[in-house]
Amino acid sequence: MKPKYNLIKNTIYALDGAKELFRETAFKIELVAFIIATIILFILPYPIWAKSFMFASLFIPLLTEALNTAIEKVVDLITDDYHILAKHAKDIAAFGVMLSIFITIFIWFGFIVYFWR
Repeated sequence: MKPKYNLIKNTIYALDGAKELFRETAFKIELVAFIIATIILFILPYPIWAKSFMFASLFIPLLTEALNTAIEKVVDLITDDYHILAKHAKDIAAFGVMLSIFITIFIWFGFIVYFWR
């Protein structure tokens, strides 16, 4: 039987995941970059629609880092031994994070070039 959906319990599970994520050094670094970029965003004289899009793009690396961390935890759960497939899984997840950072930089660069005057 499928368990009943419980908003409060699911919220607690999500917050537990967030606490675990905050222990990760890479996430802390990306969070600092997020905060710095958000402060810069308030200074930039761009229209609200552009700032909204740029702000939303800042969540892409945080999201992919969360997924990367989840993949790493599952791989570590499955095996403590070195295995080439475990390495591939972790490397591919890390590459996803790198791509997400490039995408965010590309979005910001595009807006900065567009509004450069």
